Amino acid sequence: MSRVGKKPVTIPSGVTATVDGQTVKVKGTKGELSFVVPDDVAVVMENGAVKVDPRSETKRARAMWGMSRAQVASLVEGVSKGFEKKLEINGVGYKAAVAGKVLKLSLGYSHDVDYEIPAGVTITTPKPTEIVVAGIDKQKVGQAAAEIRKFRGPEPYKGKGVKYADEFIFRKEGKKK
Repeated sequence: MSRVGKKPVTIPSGVTATVDGQTVKVKGTKGELSFVVPDDVAVVMENGAVKVDPRSETKRARAMWGMSRAQVASLVEGVSKGFEKKLEINGVGYKAAVAGKVLKLSLGYSHDVDYEIPAGVTITTPKPTEIVVAGIDKQKVGQAAAEIRKFRGPEPYKGKGVKYADEFIFRKEGKKK
């Protein structure tokens, strides 16, 4: 039994949710999102909450049950509060700046790295060594942050590179004489 799937997704005030067949549409102050629930799962509106139940007791149906409930909960949170990921840049001369629809990164390469900011995501740089990725779609925000981090991931000896603000980098000891 899915512990996640059992709990209905409550809809906060200021957010409207509609269920049309297998499609769940959620509209809030930040925007509108929709998700098509797999056929293995039934989704209904009950008492101001979205309830998700499996149609059968197969392994796939149980897996889709919890996943579908989590997706609907992410839609509701996204349109009401939004999502945000913070990245930190460590290293001498490493910096970031937003120029229009492009994030320019200086990460120690012979050239600057230009990252096209995807639609539905906003990227800001409060400091040259700090990047904030925000948006209403949890998947797009996480994907954009992961792609930025991938340009130069943190290394374990000096800690240089791009890392998540809450990430701990296990440091290694260098060579000994």
